[in-house]
Amino acid sequence: MNLARRHQPTAQMPHDLDQPQPLLAGLSANQFMAAHWQKRPLLIRGAMDVSDLRLSQKNLFQLAGKEGVESRLIARKGADWSLRHGPFSARTLGAVKADAWTLLVQGVEAHDARVAAVLNAFRFLPDARLDDIMVSWATDGGGVGPHFDSYDVFLLQISGTRKWQIGPQQDLSLVPGMPLKILANFEPTETHLLAPGDMLYLPPKWAHDGIAQGADCMTVSVGFRAPARAGLANEVLLRMGEMFEDEALYADADQAATATPARMPGAIGAFARDAIQEMLAVPNALECALGEVMTEPKPGVWFEAPAMAFSADVPLRVSAKTKLLYDDQHVFINGESYLAAGQDFVVLQQLANDRCINTKGLASLSEDAQALVSEWYEAGWLEADLL
Repeated sequence: MNLARRHQPTAQMPHDLDQPQPLLAGLSANQFMAAHWQKRPLLIRGAMDVSDLRLSQKNLFQLAGKEGVESRLIARKGADWSLRHGPFSARTLGAVKADAWTLLVQGVEAHDARVAAVLNAFRFLPDARLDDIMVSWATDGGGVGPHFDSYDVFLLQISGTRKWQIGPQQDLSLVPGMPLKILANFEPTETHLLAPGDMLYLPPKWAHDGIAQGADCMTVSVGFRAPARAGLANEVLLRMGEMFEDEALYADADQAATATPARMPGAIGAFARDAIQEMLAVPNALECALGEVMTEPKPGVWFEAPAMAFSADVPLRVSAKTKLLYDDQHVFINGESYLAAGQDFVVLQQLANDRCINTKGLASLSEDAQALVSEWYEAGWLEADLL
């Protein structure tokens, strides 16, 4: 196998995409993508059995109290809203005084295997688009106000009931002076009451307002990444700049004396332009940088070293915290890229798609590839699959 770190000089599970799925209201994945994805909402009754999924209020509160876990507390008193960022102590959450309030916890899939398993149901979509799972817990009447998201989202009810009002909002103006982005002139066109197991898909910029009906209302939000073009370009160019090795210094032996010293010399612009063009011309530079950016773990994500040493006799699974992608020539994992080829590349692609590898797959890897997989395991990016 030809495996090389980007820094070196060398530069699922299978799905029957035409099979009707309860998750998608009897549509196949292909039908859903053609008719609904980024186009129009879909209400799904009984989308998923959530009987084993429910987190307890206590567990969610404990998670919201951890450093490195993103959590928010949104409370409403009359027409006034407040927003606080965690971590929160159990005492703080137990003493909230408001008409209604909601606790939001991001990235729960990285901390709870049951929640992480939910993501498998959505892997008819590219992993590169998946963001994370947010869990919300609300008191009676709790919500975050009418708003819109700039990304696709699946809203799965876990416990209690929630009333959703949605609409293709044209007026996106916001209520001024609020800590939240609340729509000033929300005009819903549909109302749906979701019970445990029901799910609602919303495309980007579909306005929605979810209000808990009764106590102990818990909702899982499966969100998808929608990188801004400028932001993505900036991150990719920064990565490419780290790769670019050119020690040439600007020189201007032909510079004439000038009566306009503040004017930028055109030669400096040409010098910078040439450098960028050369950087873009480096083989695989753009592809490597993009893959590294798309698999970079979020701030606050950390990995634990394994309790047992690596063994090719023990099957492995990909950590729920690990981002693992590939393209035609590379494997990308947690912000690193590797050039790959041959049978090893085939096996690593299967690892990325299945999020696991059995002992037969491990045994089929070359010595170099096994050493690499062992590094990933020792870093906590892969885990022993002993179930």
